[in-house]
Amino acid sequence: MATLDSYFQIKKRKSSVGQEVRGGLVTYLTMVYIVVLNPLILGFTQDINGKFLGGGDGPNLAAIAAATALIAGILTILMGAVANFPLALATGLGINAFVARIAANYMTWEQVMGLVVLEGIIITIAVLTGFRVAIFKAIPTQLKLAISVGIGLFIALIGLVDAGFVRRTQSGPVPVELGAGGNLVGWPVVVFIFGLLLISFLYARKTKGAILIGVLSATVLAVILESVFKIGPLFTAPDKVNPSGWNLNVPAIPSSIIATPDFGLLGRFDLFGGFATAGFMAAALLVFTLLITDFFDTMGTMTAIGAEAGLADRNGNVENADRILLVDSIAAMAGGAGGVSSNTSYIESASGVGEGARTGLSSIVTGIAFLLTTFLSPLVAIVPYEAATPALLIVGFLMMTQIKDIDWTDVTIALPAFLTIILMPFTYSIAVGIGAGFVTHVVLKVATGKSKTIHPLLWVVAIAFVIYFSSYPINNLLG
Repeated sequence: MATLDSYFQIKKRKSSVGQEVRGGLVTYLTMVYIVVLNPLILGFTQDINGKFLGGGDGPNLAAIAAATALIAGILTILMGAVANFPLALATGLGINAFVARIAANYMTWEQVMGLVVLEGIIITIAVLTGFRVAIFKAIPTQLKLAISVGIGLFIALIGLVDAGFVRRTQSGPVPVELGAGGNLVGWPVVVFIFGLLLISFLYARKTKGAILIGVLSATVLAVILESVFKIGPLFTAPDKVNPSGWNLNVPAIPSSIIATPDFGLLGRFDLFGGFATAGFMAAALLVFTLLITDFFDTMGTMTAIGAEAGLADRNGNVENADRILLVDSIAAMAGGAGGVSSNTSYIESASGVGEGARTGLSSIVTGIAFLLTTFLSPLVAIVPYEAATPALLIVGFLMMTQIKDIDWTDVTIALPAFLTIILMPFTYSIAVGIGAGFVTHVVLKVATGKSKTIHPLLWVVAIAFVIYFSSYPINNLLG
């Protein structure tokens, strides 16, 4: 215990081993869905040669799931051991969709993963040279606060959508609505509301383990309801929807809990082959898109987690930022080398922080749970979205409280902060929110004659985001 406390600074950060273990388990429960979801995103897409990921003539979902859990476990443990920060990593949502739906149209899967590895190498060089940390420190404190608030709203929206409380409209003038057709339907929504109310009640009473107790209790209720009512999944076929079904996992007790992992995807990448197949400019633009997304998603996540955990100074700079960003950069390479797309920091880690996690010990707990998942993958299917997502709303609320510290009287800060906050949830992208805030901040400072107050690196970042936002017309111009 003394060794753990000395290495992880548990007492210094006003935590305990019990808090860290609970926090690590909560983080795992709120993000383990990626082991199920990543194979669905990557597994059914064919590359330029008509091959599926892994080189076969059909989907290999088991291999993608095993590699997803393995890489997430190793890198999350590395984050805890090297950076001593309560942050977990796994295959990046959004990045994996970009890889599957866009990059695979231009080249083979091995070449796509090679570009991911190359992007990771570039980001790693940026960290080792101090460039990435320098950009982080150049961000004005007020914008760092806006990033935290925006991420709070973002993860709250993720929780509402994943639980089916808010859904996309099939028709009509508005993009989203309450439940299905404006009504809350089905037992899964009841599980979500039960979990949210239980966690809120326990949190208000300052009960230790409030979030963990809430998630596990909601899971037990979900298993009981499924066994009694045979609710089934939300999607019963590609063109058939069961509005009252479970969003991803159907919470039933599996017939077996042990599965032999298939690690056949590891090492299947071609570093430079994509440039020959797709052409230099097309491949370079793909790498640039991956780079911008990875670079700033993690920066925003680190900022939000650091602020919520009390691990940031008054300027919003996070302790051990260089080590955190280095591990995250290595994760991008590891994800490509593992054949499961770039791994990145998960904002769901905030749920563990809400449970009390303050050190890297919680990340090690999360990482070990992911490693066990490679063998116990059937157990992952027990926890439905609807039981885990209430934690995201509670943490979103906690992160939202930082909005009071933003100076709303200075339009050159307030407007960029506003755009950063609203565009993260509205575009489902952390990077887009950060980019809009940076570009607007620079423009307004120039417009008000305060260009000398702009950090030189912010000019570089703003220009990079202008290119990023203009990628579609640039692609069309270059053919």
